Amino acid sequence: MNPLPITREQAWTLVKKYNTHEQDLIHYLESEAVLRELAKYFGEDVEYWGMLGLLHDIDWGITKDNVETHLTKAPEILKEAGFDDEFITNLISHGYGFEELPHLAEKRRTERIQHALAAGETITGLIHAYALMRGKRISDMEAKGLMKKFKDKTFAAKIERDVIKEIEKTGLTLEEFFKIAIEGIKKIKSEVGLE
Repeated sequence: MNPLPITREQAWTLVKKYNTHEQDLIHYLESEAVLRELAKYFGEDVEYWGMLGLLHDIDWGITKDNVETHLTKAPEILKEAGFDDEFITNLISHGYGFEELPHLAEKRRTERIQHALAAGETITGLIHAYALMRGKRISDMEAKGLMKKFKDKTFAAKIERDVIKEIEKTGLTLEEFFKIAIEGIKKIKSEVGLE
């Protein structure tokens, strides 16, 4: 794992260059927070994992109108910023297996960091939706309550539960993962409009 070529501030500037939608930016910040917390748990490089979370959808703002091109522009943007192939592969891997992304549909995640990114960025939607339902409150959110929402397929129905379950491939249980993810987002609650 090579050192990161840019600072966190530079990465955030890069994100905002290609993405302007507030909901998207909140999702990136929450993904970063969850990945940082996971890295801490696993004793991994917190800055590296956080950067993956922050930048994972770097090209969404310029590809969302043509979804099948999502993650085709990212490698170029990241290469230009100085990121190496390993970082880019790990980042792109969160799109593996999605039929909407024909260029990635046949690929499968194999590394712990890849499962963590896919599950970590996906859980943010569930946590945010649950917090909004609770009057924007995350400060007293518990994994138990989130588990109920996870099991209720009608709640935040578009969220890919199977991708969230992939966290089990890292050795974490769902409940442990929910605790870690909630903890991560709690740390940035005011930045993402929660309390």
